[in-house]
Amino acid sequence: MSLNQFSTPLIDALKKYSNSSITPFDVPGHKFGKGTKELRDLFGSNLMKMDVNSMKCLDNLSNPTSVIKKSQELLANAYGCDHSFFLVNGTSSGIQGMIMSVCGPYDKIIMPRNVHKSAVSGLVLSGAIPVYIQPETNEDLGIAMGMSYESVKKAILSNLDAKAVFIINPTYYGVTCDLKRIVDLAHEHNMLVLVDEAHGAHFHFHDDLPISAMAAGADMSAISLHKTGGSLTQSSAILLNEKNISPMKIRNILNVTQTTSASYLLMSSLDGSRKILATRGEEIFSHILSVCRYAREKINKIPHLYAFSKELINNRGVYDFDETKLSIKVSDLGLTGFEVYELLRDKYKIQVELGDINNILAIISLGDDKNSVDKLINSLSHISKNYKRAKSFNYNILLENPDIIVSPRDAFYSRTKIIPLKDSIGEVSGESIMAYPPGIPIISPGERISKEIVDYIEELKNQHVLITDSHDPEINNIKILGA
Repeated sequence: MSLNQFSTPLIDALKKYSNSSITPFDVPGHKFGKGTKELRDLFGSNLMKMDVNSMKCLDNLSNPTSVIKKSQELLANAYGCDHSFFLVNGTSSGIQGMIMSVCGPYDKIIMPRNVHKSAVSGLVLSGAIPVYIQPETNEDLGIAMGMSYESVKKAILSNLDAKAVFIINPTYYGVTCDLKRIVDLAHEHNMLVLVDEAHGAHFHFHDDLPISAMAAGADMSAISLHKTGGSLTQSSAILLNEKNISPMKIRNILNVTQTTSASYLLMSSLDGSRKILATRGEEIFSHILSVCRYAREKINKIPHLYAFSKELINNRGVYDFDETKLSIKVSDLGLTGFEVYELLRDKYKIQVELGDINNILAIISLGDDKNSVDKLINSLSHISKNYKRAKSFNYNILLENPDIIVSPRDAFYSRTKIIPLKDSIGEVSGESIMAYPPGIPIISPGERISKEIVDYIEELKNQHVLITDSHDPEINNIKILGA
């Protein structure tokens, strides 16, 4: 079968169907938007006509045999791997599917502790036991970096019965570890390599970006094309090198959890973004990287701001850096990243990706140019001049890995009780608590609650950070194991 990266088989089939003057007596119930004028006025009639159900001419994601199958083959070809699988429930479902496909109850999987909450959900669903590696940290920036090769090697040699190694490529802030070397080490010890590449879907398309999971020889990766590849929110994919894993096993696992009513809007956006990346990716990311370098040069001339980048390479846990993550330390202003995040949004009408205690993060991607980053640069310059406090600070509580007392799955299904957060030190958590974004658990089910964890949660509350997943929305109480 010819694989022409300029083709869009799913989009073409969807256009043909929506222009066929067919009279629908199937779902969805809005019938091309005729029954929901308010939605048709909001979204446009063209979009409503393309929100359709699975049928023979449009293929079916649960068992693709025609246009979805060809679109997935094109995506795999674009990334240089054997197979791809469209996801319509975000990369979270892909991470869960990867873990479930290689781990069963009580199998070990080696992973960094700063994984996304979806990886913890994957542990609950599979019953696997995590062997957590403490990520390296940068105390000046107050953030976790990647895993060092030495720490991964130590974990592998101490857990030769582990089924897989799970890697983040890159972290939320753009840091990558020595991926190729770690992949080779894991394979030498008969372990599979799974990669959370939610923020690295663009890596494959420019040589100045870090190495992609597939290029490094990983067995599977989950990519968020909607984050950095231009597709619609919630559309993602799993990429597979099939030497060690059957593609049918992945398909069967995904069919356990993924909807049988897959959105053709999301899937067709994957088809379209793949075409753009495969045919124009190098040109696009050359432009984006020039914009990023321009932004960093300008921001680093603003007093009290530091836009960090590739100068971090060769520090512990930093093998490479994704320049499209415009990560900026702001705490020398005497302001927290949370405060700068809110100032930018409320006063300057700029929405950055996240703020933490010391930093903010802006993601530069396909739709950005010098005009858009100039607005950010000028706003940060104004904040530096007008909102600087007399005293700067560096808040560097970097939590150590909590002790795992009970497996995530057993803890999730255990009996629990609610007690005040302040009284929970020493108890075993029965729930996850995290700041969102980035969605990395501060505490997960089955882990021992420490004083440092309680203090950190209280500090986040004081900063009015969005804290999610807790039984108590106010985070005054916490679920612990026990009758």
